[in-house]
Amino acid sequence: MKNHIVSAFRLTLVMLAVVGIYLIVVYAGSKVLPTQGNAEIINYKGQKFYANIGQEFKSEKYFHSRPSTVNYNAAGSGGSNKGPSNEEYLETVQKRIDTLKLQNPEMGSVKVPVELVTASGSGLDPDISEEGALYQVKRISKMRNLPVEKINTLIKDQTQKPFLGLFGPSRINVLKLNIALDQLK
Repeated sequence: MKNHIVSAFRLTLVMLAVVGIYLIVVYAGSKVLPTQGNAEIINYKGQKFYANIGQEFKSEKYFHSRPSTVNYNAAGSGGSNKGPSNEEYLETVQKRIDTLKLQNPEMGSVKVPVELVTASGSGLDPDISEEGALYQVKRISKMRNLPVEKINTLIKDQTQKPFLGLFGPSRINVLKLNIALDQLK
C-alpha cells in the first residue's frame, strides 16, 4: 500500500512539472505572436470589435461571413456535429445556397464557395477565402455604385497569405475587409 502511495505522489510531481513546463512554453510562444496572445481589438465608429471572432453582416452592401451555428456568440463556440450525409444538414446547406444565389443573382451558375454555406468547427471563423469574397463583388459593386476593379483591388490588398508561404490557405478577415470597404471612395 505504501509503495502505491509513494508511486502516485511521484507521478503527481512529475506531471505537475511536465504541465508547468508546457504552460510556460505555450505562454512564452504566444508572446512572440503579433497580438501577443491577446484578442485583436478594432475600434470603429465608437464600437469595439474582435477581429479574431466572426461577425455577422446582413446588409447587402457588405461582404458576408461564414454562417455560424452559434449565432456568432463567442461565449459558446461549437459546430453542428452533423455529417455530410445528414438530411437536416443537407437541407440547411441547400437553403443557404438558395439564399446566397438570390442575394447574388449576377453570379448565375457559378459554383458557390463552400465556406459561404457551411459553418466552421467553432462557428466563429472570422475569415473567408479569396474566392468567397470574389463571389460577392458584383452585388457589393451594384449596392455601393463602385467599380468592380476597385473592389477586386481591395480584396487583393486585404488577402493574408499563408504563414511562411506554406501553412494554410490564403484568407481574408471579413471585419477588416468591410471596414476597408467603408473607407473606399
